[in-house]
Amino acid sequence: KNPNSCNSGESESAMLSRNSSIRSLKNSNKVLFSLSGQMRWISSLKVVWKKDTRLDEAIEQDKRYKLCARVVKEVLKEPGQAIPLRYLEKRRERLRLTFKAKGFVEMNPCLFEIYYDRIKPKSEPVQFIRPTPRLRAFLDEEERIYAENEPLIVSKLCKLLMMAKDKVISADKLVHVKRDFGFPNDFLVKLIPKYPNYFRLTGLPEQGQSFLELVDWNPDFAKSAIEQRAEEETLKTGVRVRPNFDVRLPSGFFLRKEMKEWTRDWLEQDYISPYEDASRFDQASKEMEKRTVGVVHELLSLSLLKRVPVPILGKFCDEFRFSNAFSSVFTRHSGIFYLSLKGGIKTAVLREAYKDDQLVERDPLLAIKDNFLRLLEQGWQERKDCLKRQREQVQKDRDILLASKTKDPEERLCD
Repeated sequence: KNPNSCNSGESESAMLSRNSSIRSLKNSNKVLFSLSGQMRWISSLKVVWKKDTRLDEAIEQDKRYKLCARVVKEVLKEPGQAIPLRYLEKRRERLRLTFKAKGFVEMNPCLFEIYYDRIKPKSEPVQFIRPTPRLRAFLDEEERIYAENEPLIVSKLCKLLMMAKDKVISADKLVHVKRDFGFPNDFLVKLIPKYPNYFRLTGLPEQGQSFLELVDWNPDFAKSAIEQRAEEETLKTGVRVRPNFDVRLPSGFFLRKEMKEWTRDWLEQDYISPYEDASRFDQASKEMEKRTVGVVHELLSLSLLKRVPVPILGKFCDEFRFSNAFSSVFTRHSGIFYLSLKGGIKTAVLREAYKDDQLVERDPLLAIKDNFLRLLEQGWQERKDCLKRQREQVQKDRDILLASKTKDPEERLCD
């Protein structure tokens, strides 16, 4: 709403008071933004949030995939990788299943098969579920893809530790983000021991107090995605390209002159590598702001989908020297990041990584997700075809019944 407009019933004194307040806002360090015809006063270090429907669609597309992945994970961690169906039904709320467990199994025929077994030796047989041969084949292929991309996984782990304070991160936190960065389920047990030249696991894993430490600094890993891009452009053009952020303002978003100047001045500051020692920067300094944006950019670049829920990033405030208000960088720098509110969860998205709702460059480890989606789609199509055949058979039986009923009276008349 335009702050200079007023209701017809507004008193002159109220108008004067409000206009005085507006003048005081103008005189303070504030900037006015225009967005879709609306005017809003905001801090000069913030940007008005604008919904990006295409990036929200990219997040929404994963909803069904994530549900199926959660249920598969739940079954695979059971002894013998099988579970009574009624036990799974009791876990519906935790798994966020909005329908009965048996209905889920029937809707995803490629994932599980139902069979009968006894929970106890003398008990009555009940329905169990276990992975189908096709799901087991997918799991074998998943292992192959992880093995093929092991150097990439090692480099990601090294980069996370190299950005961290004291080059150490809680192992529990790394396990919590394994899906976001593409680490195997057993990376602490099978992968880490293979690389003693890079990693050291310390503490008490059985008590949830273990830490992963960086043993050796590899300078080849100490280049951010932004620095690598600048080097590639320099080689391509023959002209030295300065490392900097790629700012892409949302469609329909306009900045007034003051904010444009602030953004231009901020971008002209020297780029600070996320692998640079940040202990010399004051937490409230403009250099620390630049460094924080650089670290978040690098974290999103290392992630599988170039997006990570903000609460997950928030778990690493201490390791990456983020302030308690670090999430404000997503609104101050909305040309670099998009803050999605889809599903009631704040998710930080790297704008430059997407064209509409599709990734520009895909992480090689996303082949696992692609294979899983193909498996799901095969099952969905099979179920759809099965239901179609059932409907056709019902209709055929109905037509035969109707035909027999209309034929009977004629036969009696002939008699």
